[in-house]
Amino acid sequence: MSVWNPDNIKDVAESIGIASLNDDVLQALSSDIEYRLSQVLEEALKFMRHSRRMTLSTQDIAQALRVLDIEPLYGYESTRPLRFGEASIGPGQPLFYVEDEEVDFEKLINAPLPKVPREISLTAHWLAVEGVQPSIPQNPTPADSRSQELVPKGPGANPNLAAISGSDNITVKPLVKHVLSKELQLYFANVCSAVLDENNDEYRVAALASIRTDPGLHQLVPYFVNFIAEKVTHSLKNLFVLTQTMQLTSALLDNKHLYVDPYVGSIVPPVLTCLVGRHLGSSPDPLAHYPLRNVAAALLGSICRKFAKSSHTLKPRLARTCLKHFLDPTKPLGASYGGIIGLQAIGGTEVVRALILPNVKEYESLIREPLEDDGSPKKAEAEAVLTVLVGLLQTLEDDALEMMKGLQNGEGESQRERLEEKVGSLVAGRVLQMGRPKFIKALLEA
Repeated sequence: MSVWNPDNIKDVAESIGIASLNDDVLQALSSDIEYRLSQVLEEALKFMRHSRRMTLSTQDIAQALRVLDIEPLYGYESTRPLRFGEASIGPGQPLFYVEDEEVDFEKLINAPLPKVPREISLTAHWLAVEGVQPSIPQNPTPADSRSQELVPKGPGANPNLAAISGSDNITVKPLVKHVLSKELQLYFANVCSAVLDENNDEYRVAALASIRTDPGLHQLVPYFVNFIAEKVTHSLKNLFVLTQTMQLTSALLDNKHLYVDPYVGSIVPPVLTCLVGRHLGSSPDPLAHYPLRNVAAALLGSICRKFAKSSHTLKPRLARTCLKHFLDPTKPLGASYGGIIGLQAIGGTEVVRALILPNVKEYESLIREPLEDDGSPKKAEAEAVLTVLVGLLQTLEDDALEMMKGLQNGEGESQRERLEEKVGSLVAGRVLQMGRPKFIKALLEA
């Protein structure tokens, strides 16, 4: 006995011109229709379950019909729920139909146009570089990661429990996904302690030599970069620690087996801090921090030579920073010294000619007063700045120039005036005392 009503089959048969059907035929057709409907529903339920839904939709029925090689029904692809109306065509014969929504053309015409959709575009970004997730807008921030850890998990979890349960049982996963082996962890701890060991020079030299040549330190590079940044940030009063961190940075850059390009943006700030920092160290000697600035300048020049091709904006940004500290009258003389030697390290003679030489005369006013005052505590620093200025200007000397003549004759005074107009009286006097005609001509022609 079929659950499908044979009267429905009889109505369809009459609508296509078949006046009468045998009862056995109606029963057979009812059973077949019931089988076909159950087959379609079973396939549709498969689509519903694979879509992780609990409600059967018209799209599931359409997909099931396509799978069974049956022409799908058209006109039922709307995502809105269908509203059925009921009409009676006779006693006990209800007719259900889909109600059509009435549309007011006047409202439709006067309605504002929808926003133009944005064009589809694709952008590429680094999800992770050597196991480390870059801090870019496309990637989740550490705060997002921590908030996800605090969300209660499970179907019966109460979201309010996270706020009242405290943080005793909360664990925050590290951003670095790879796990270091115990050997690498031990190596990292020993190297860090050796580099900062002030009493054992041999131990310290061996650690730096290992970093400079060892080919198996790829996983430790982000840890060393973070160690350098942390020590420079928290040890600005300790010249030994700052110097050793610069030595550690130099060793990392000298290791030809390591790929350091992704970490240049994190390496440069500690180097700049040691180069143009306002107050470095706590020694009473005003010149104690100048060797550290020289090391940082050499390291900055090495970074520019190695990574300028892969980062076209690296040199201009560094030169802009050094020039700002060179010309800023509010900066101490140590920062100005760092800016001067940093400019020379970044671009060599061309930067000296283009950025330092035109500003020497203007900068002279900043060091004239401490140089002329014998009791000034800044005199030693001003003397160091003047010395390095003259030393950098010597790089403009061209060995191929012919010897100048007449400096001891009538042209001497005119040459002095032209030189003072070019670089100021302090630097001009120091240059003339050196007695190097080729150097003087190089400055006048630069």
